[in-house]
Amino acid sequence: MDGEAARHLEPAQQNCRYNAGDIGVIALFEQAANQNHRNREHRDGIQGVCIGIGRAENQRLHTVLSIQIEAHKGDNQRGQHIHHSKEQVINPPKMTPHLLQNIFTETRYNMNKKMPNIFQSIFVLGGFLIFAFTFNHFGIEIHLAIFIGWFLAMAVGKMTGHSYKEMEHAITKGIYNGMSAILILLAVGALVGTWISGGIVPSIIYYGLNFISPTIFLPTALILCSVTSIATGTSWGTVGTAGIAMMGIGAGLGIPAPITAGAVLSGAYFGDKLSPLSDSCVLASAMSDIDVIDHVKGILPASVIGYVITLIAFTITGFNIGGKNADMSLINDVIVSLSENFNISLLAFIPMIVVIVLLVLKMPSLPVISLGSLLGIVWGIVFQGLTPVNAISSAWAQLPSNTGIQFIDSILSRGGMNSMLWSIGIIILGLGFGGLLDQIGIIKVIAKKVYPHIHNGGILTVFTIIVGFLGCLFGSAMYVSLILTPKIMADKYDEMGYSRRVLSRNAEFGGTLTAGMVPWSDNGIYMSTILGVATIEYLPYMWLTYSCIAVAIIFGFTGLFMWDNSKDVRISVSNEQFENNNENDVA
Repeated sequence: MDGEAARHLEPAQQNCRYNAGDIGVIALFEQAANQNHRNREHRDGIQGVCIGIGRAENQRLHTVLSIQIEAHKGDNQRGQHIHHSKEQVINPPKMTPHLLQNIFTETRYNMNKKMPNIFQSIFVLGGFLIFAFTFNHFGIEIHLAIFIGWFLAMAVGKMTGHSYKEMEHAITKGIYNGMSAILILLAVGALVGTWISGGIVPSIIYYGLNFISPTIFLPTALILCSVTSIATGTSWGTVGTAGIAMMGIGAGLGIPAPITAGAVLSGAYFGDKLSPLSDSCVLASAMSDIDVIDHVKGILPASVIGYVITLIAFTITGFNIGGKNADMSLINDVIVSLSENFNISLLAFIPMIVVIVLLVLKMPSLPVISLGSLLGIVWGIVFQGLTPVNAISSAWAQLPSNTGIQFIDSILSRGGMNSMLWSIGIIILGLGFGGLLDQIGIIKVIAKKVYPHIHNGGILTVFTIIVGFLGCLFGSAMYVSLILTPKIMADKYDEMGYSRRVLSRNAEFGGTLTAGMVPWSDNGIYMSTILGVATIEYLPYMWLTYSCIAVAIIFGFTGLFMWDNSKDVRISVSNEQFENNNENDVA
């Protein structure tokens, strides 16, 4: 090994314990370094390699591998000196030359890349926001603003050493990670279309108008959507089934649509956060490196308190506006109109029960929702007298409703895959943008700038929630936020001694509860499309979001339910998975 590398290795050896296998590893890298040094001839090449192998302070059964590479790029007069390091925790039995060579190769490959600076990050994010708000003001589709955001990010990516192929891969990877949401969106579109034409949604609205009192409608909608969401583990499925029925009932009872939407969303998100069946719940716990049950235990106190506050608020609101705005003659007109235009029957509840039961049994969402669409087609043919052609076509585009009552027609004319194409387009663009931001490291740069200012649990909580919201804002997807936020914030929680349960809770509040607030996010688009209420209109009534976030911040500043990490049970990636993933990344 040349002198430069040796000088790095000497202090590393002081804190590391070597065995015979380690010496072989050192020899492997010595050979690689010396070979590059001999053939360099004032050209690009590695000048020195230093590795340190030793026990990690907080990992009794693991070993730290640290690689430092010193390189010279170009000739001696005008060349650029480069230093790059990589540290990885691995298990001693898996410390094979093959694995270490892969890590070494990856480190060399990334030597020319650098993190963007704060001005480059503001350029991308600020530029995107300017285009988004400007286009929205002039009625230009938001799709184009996000597409322009791609090229703003690419420009910074080129400046920081990323190739176009890498950035293109990041875009496609981001889109791929959200494909399940896109497929479910298509399936839900078909479900809504067939359930309306099949008389399922009209029957639910009919019986709801007959049996639900206007004064208790809002808390009823909240509780019903909460139970459905906890049982099924999906806020999207809840909104697409029970939610759309509540919107119809609320309209018939004279409840303003934005308030009804707020109750529906509060219930749907409450269950989605707490259900072990929920994909967001599983993702938040996995990215925080804890078991999903520990995640539920960690999020439960703040969620329950926030839910009680929300329930009280909707109950008071219901008593204040429910009885006043209800037009009983209009309700009767709606009931009569529904019975005249559809074959109303309790049998219409069967498809909904089937879908909910199968979701509770943890069956995959896509085939379950598709089965629900098929049942809707059957119900349309058997009970509504539709031709097979019209019944099947309703899965793509809904047949116009002509009940004679405008707001009912607007609800019953929704649905079909076709109605989701605008949403799918914006989600695809948003996921690609999020993939670019992750690849380039823009959000992480901004976050790291704030790290030195975090001195207590309250500020830590506030900042985590803000990072989660920014993930939704700029990543256009809840999943982007739930992936990025734990990545960005985990080290700070470990440094301050807080449990990863606190991290997962705050990441959920910042990423899941705020997702429906962003008009161009996957959740914002879906919820506004299904409910028929613009994001900006239902935003003031997402009371569960505000109450839970407020409670979490209070916990942070007071220390309540801010557990330390002494009893954390971490769920780490297995060494086999790490080795395989590393091989794939290098390849």
